[in-house]
Amino acid sequence: MLHSDGNSSSIPDLSIDAIDYCTFGNSKPFRIKIRNILNDNFTYFYVKKADASRVYGLEFEHMLSPHNINFLTNNTTLIEEHIAGIPGDVFIKEFLPKCTAAEKAQIAKEYVKFIERCMIRLLGDMRAYNYVVIPIHDFDHVIYKIRAIDFDQQCFEGRFSVYRPQFFKENFPLMTVIREKLSHDSISQYKIEERSTVSRRLINSGNRIEYLIEIMKGDVLSLEENLERLKNEIYIFTKDAAFKESKSMGDLMQAAFDYTRRNYENVSLSDLL
Repeated sequence: MLHSDGNSSSIPDLSIDAIDYCTFGNSKPFRIKIRNILNDNFTYFYVKKADASRVYGLEFEHMLSPHNINFLTNNTTLIEEHIAGIPGDVFIKEFLPKCTAAEKAQIAKEYVKFIERCMIRLLGDMRAYNYVVIPIHDFDHVIYKIRAIDFDQQCFEGRFSVYRPQFFKENFPLMTVIREKLSHDSISQYKIEERSTVSRRLINSGNRIEYLIEIMKGDVLSLEENLERLKNEIYIFTKDAAFKESKSMGDLMQAAFDYTRRNYENVSLSDLL
């Protein structure tokens, strides 16, 4: 169902090669390795506990990021496809020091956009091991993309800093690269580009994002004290009264998206550097 839309004709050619139990994180997922016995190609998927934050996070990832993602839910079970890439902590330790000056500048650009995207959609806890770096080989160079892989902190925490990856100590090496390779004007330009891109995705998503937000407004995604703290901190950051008046995390997301559409050119550099 995840990969073939329910077509079962290939099932006789598939083998379950491994089932790994992951002891880290709050969902303690199973990682399943599926191999095609005809050609030895294989893929992974994950079986996790389906919590509201993670499902909303996956939906926003699919609609508002540059990447599509497949997942299924059934009662309290979530089936999530594997996202290929180099774990951020591994990349920072083993690959980043070997990158050329031009590659570091390109990585800095992508990371600025990644930070902005996480903040706009309130995706939290993007420490280095919760995203991957994806090298893409062009005809004469390598470009890098950055993609979130864990979505369980969508709209839960009350501290605004949790939704801003630059404040996690694990990400400091990438912040150092940004300071070394990008000017203030470049940072401003890339943030404007990302806000503009997210704004277009919001418009192009049509009724789907509106329908999701309406469901979200009636859902309980966090503790009341987390909502109160987060909406007040964002209000201080933006001076937009819609955040302060939010009654739920769904209202807060609505205010964030409305603010992005109205104000994506209103960029402050002090929140990044």
